[in-house]
Amino acid sequence: MRTRLSLLVVVALAALTVALAGTAAAVSSESGFEDDDGNLAPAAPINFDWNSFAPTTWTGTAPNRTSEKLFGGWSFDGIEDAQVTTSDSAFSGGTKQDDQCPTVIGAKAPNKDDLKRVYFSSKTVAGHVYLNLAWVRIPQNTTSPSAHVAFEFNQSETLCGGSSDGLVQRSTANGGDVLIVYDFEGGATDTPAIRLSRWIAAGACEVANHAPPCWSVAQTLGAGVAEARVNTSVVGSVQDTIGPAGTQTLGLNEFGEAGIDLTDAGVFPAGQCRSFGNAFAVSRTSGEASTAQMKDLVGPGNVDIRNCGQVIIRKLTVPSPDPTDTTFNYTTTGGLNPASFSLKNGGVQDYGATVQAGSYSATEADPSAANFRLSDIDCSASDLSHGSTVTENEGTLTASFNLAAEDTIDCTFVNTLKQGAIKVTKTRKHAADGPGDHPHSGVDFTVDGVTKTTDANGEACFDNLAFGDYTVHEVTPAGYHGEADKTVTVDNEASCSDVPYVGESVSFHNTPLTDITVSVNSQVDGGTASTIDCGAGVVSTGPNGDGSTSRTNLEPGTYVCTIVIDP
Repeated sequence: MRTRLSLLVVVALAALTVALAGTAAAVSSESGFEDDDGNLAPAAPINFDWNSFAPTTWTGTAPNRTSEKLFGGWSFDGIEDAQVTTSDSAFSGGTKQDDQCPTVIGAKAPNKDDLKRVYFSSKTVAGHVYLNLAWVRIPQNTTSPSAHVAFEFNQSETLCGGSSDGLVQRSTANGGDVLIVYDFEGGATDTPAIRLSRWIAAGACEVANHAPPCWSVAQTLGAGVAEARVNTSVVGSVQDTIGPAGTQTLGLNEFGEAGIDLTDAGVFPAGQCRSFGNAFAVSRTSGEASTAQMKDLVGPGNVDIRNCGQVIIRKLTVPSPDPTDTTFNYTTTGGLNPASFSLKNGGVQDYGATVQAGSYSATEADPSAANFRLSDIDCSASDLSHGSTVTENEGTLTASFNLAAEDTIDCTFVNTLKQGAIKVTKTRKHAADGPGDHPHSGVDFTVDGVTKTTDANGEACFDNLAFGDYTVHEVTPAGYHGEADKTVTVDNEASCSDVPYVGESVSFHNTPLTDITVSVNSQVDGGTASTIDCGAGVVSTGPNGDGSTSRTNLEPGTYVCTIVIDP
């Protein structure tokens, strides 16, 4: 999602002075972008310049089109403007830089102030936010005219409304909005001065007789903080291949560029997030003074300039929903706040887009005590387009990432509930099958409220069982002597489909039962009296000499019955 930033750049071509000193190293060598050679063509040793973004796609209707692209970790934005026409966007007469939400009109800009396009690119490198600016104007009537262009960066997304044509309200929050002035007074030098002001609620104004809110006294950005160049000497060889009309040859004084280390300039202080998302450029009658009248307006349009990214950690369990409602604990490194947090299934820890670019990690506490295992860390939803990297290590329960500004790290920790299985094997003795034990199919067993029937192999398997103790109950078939319930402890992660099977096993054995009946029948009523003893008590015959006794549910074995006949 793009953050809205309003950027007004004032370019006035003048001699370079130093008010803010930076490091000695050139901005271009630190950022990896050729920002001060006065052309757009990549060249050694850096080999990255404006034309590196080609080809670009421009959207909208000419002559007011925009382009955006991510390439090489750089965010590129371009804004096209009308030229040599009274319908060109401009400010009403007398508008000054300090004027909040000025009126935008249609007007033809003077030749030296008529801009065709402006370009922006930004990237965070080694913790520093770098901004590159470029402008292209129409062919000049004279060989060395002065040019003054200003770029204004606004944090607010609140539109001015009315006749301000998309401009946004300025803000004094977070150090204030930013005005960068590209200051070039045509002459012997082709090295412009770059000046920076902040929109302030209190303090001294750039225009001494103005009162806050206003633009602060401008500071000239010195070597190591900013550098710039205008094409004042190379004739016919400056090629622009990223414009909406394709390759164009730019003449003398028609192209200028600058590179700025916004971190060293104090716009992006360490440990604080800043975000600018909408930009416009304006030419004006002079460079240094904020009292200068503003002329041609280019934009506004969207840009992405910020020093923070987003970090999101998600939790998912298998199965989902989590039948155990377990809480999972995490610790982080790199200064994420909070440094530790807890999540349940479906939970999200979103640090928002306020995480400074840098190295971080998130580690899950060992979930085995809750009978879970970390089965996956999936960071594929991350946006790594600005150069972030991420490493997923299930072995150490850790996601490690190097977050680049404007990127999003989005990692899901997947935990699988450790579940086991119980395989029941049922056998029986059956004379028709021959001697010994044989598989017994069609017998029902119940485990944890689930009933399954043994197959042709005499097996029934129960899986998706959380670790713990289970009672295995047999529904004994008629005619057999079954076994009592058995307790099985599930503590191996397994499934019924495993080959080889590694879960728990339990066996049941059934014995067929037999009933016997022994009887006597006197051929002469009352002729004899008898007793029968089959081990369950003596049974005497009745008055007619007849009688019987039975034994039921006898397992295989030898049984003796004694009959005594008494005449």
